[in-house]
Amino acid sequence: MMRIIVLGAGQVGRSLVEQLVGEKNHITVVDRDAGRLQLLQELYGAQGVQTICAHGAHPVTLSKAGAEDADMLVAVTNSDEVNMIACQVAQSLFNVPNKIARVREQGYLTQNRALFAKSAVPVDVLINPEALVTQHLKKLIRYPGALQVINFADGLAQLVAVRASNGGALVGQRIATLRERLPAVEIRVAAIFRRNHSVIPDGDTLIQDGDEVFFVAARPDIRLVLNELRRRAKPYKRIVIAGGGNIGARLASVLENDYRVKVIEQDMARCQFLSQYLRRATVLNGSASDRELLLEESIESADVYLALTNDDEANIMSSMLAKRMGARTVITLISNPAYADLVQGGSIDIAISPQQATIGALLTHVRRGDVVAVHSLRRGTAEAMEAIAHGDAQSSQVVGKRIDELPLPPGAMVGALVRGEDVIIAHDSTQIEEGDHVIVIVPDKRDMQAVERLFQVGLTFLL
Repeated sequence: MMRIIVLGAGQVGRSLVEQLVGEKNHITVVDRDAGRLQLLQELYGAQGVQTICAHGAHPVTLSKAGAEDADMLVAVTNSDEVNMIACQVAQSLFNVPNKIARVREQGYLTQNRALFAKSAVPVDVLINPEALVTQHLKKLIRYPGALQVINFADGLAQLVAVRASNGGALVGQRIATLRERLPAVEIRVAAIFRRNHSVIPDGDTLIQDGDEVFFVAARPDIRLVLNELRRRAKPYKRIVIAGGGNIGARLASVLENDYRVKVIEQDMARCQFLSQYLRRATVLNGSASDRELLLEESIESADVYLALTNDDEANIMSSMLAKRMGARTVITLISNPAYADLVQGGSIDIAISPQQATIGALLTHVRRGDVVAVHSLRRGTAEAMEAIAHGDAQSSQVVGKRIDELPLPPGAMVGALVRGEDVIIAHDSTQIEEGDHVIVIVPDKRDMQAVERLFQVGLTFLL
């Protein structure tokens, strides 16, 4: 059992508690908003979650929260400074071994090696939501047709999700047939979600309209697979970004050398900043919901329209308008998870949650065992995990075992192993060796604890 202090009971803090509460962790949440804490008490108080209404960086508060015995401090308040000082206090006064802080201000991050050293502000793990979302969006633009693209083992293997639709190459196909169509490429269909329910895939599974299909392949093969499954979707060229805030500016900056990028921003002062910050992108002052502006800028020829403002409702409305006017693919930033579930797959092709991107990064450092990475799938309902197999047949439940011998929860599936530089697509007869990076897809996140336990090394496991 881990003793975890969470500073901040906003959406990220609440989502993190939701993920961890069923895993027998001792969790204390600190926030200055009594209403947020009351909600957490109502939801998780019966499961042992404790709350404290106080300033999270104060020594007295951290002492009251049990910092003397805490295994981890996760600081995700809305204030970078509170998060950083809390980590400093946790280290200096309580010697908390693991300190994670959400830091958004780019000025802090550009100096992170010096600023966040042990001798300065001792933050063990920095989480920057804007950078995480930007990386995610960049991968979606690189791979047209993908709903989600996730790297494993430093990018050697990737998990990619696509939506099957009538008239496409997936609908009506058996999984075994897909393998026959790609004889030169090793691929594994690792999960299928149909109308919000998981379908355990096998060779006879028939793909239906609307299915979300997750497959694993070595990174060089991903584009070949997507080209075949999506009938050679044309590469994106014209990108329109609505919203020139931190995420919009970051994304425009990383895309402008390879794509024709336009940024629509309503605030004139921000437009002036963007015009100096960006070198090639075109900056437009106006509202993304202005139909005349979208017509003038030929929105019907846009390959991707991204709504990235801080207003969920504005993002949804402008995205629906852009799609109706002919934008090829629409990607929308939505903070409220209830909205994301409602709109994705309709007028909006892909809904992105910054909270889920942050949670995935946090879970990587909170999970048990030698877990390298944890990624949220389908806006948090499922997860994909990369763990390293350690030990031998006596001390490990996975080393020396065939894939079909692993006691995985129902629906959970090993997608691939990464052994050195080699990506090995998993089959029932594939045997796991010590040091392998094992990629596991878990359709029900409630099963993650059981999967993590498989990778914990003990003196002897009685199986």
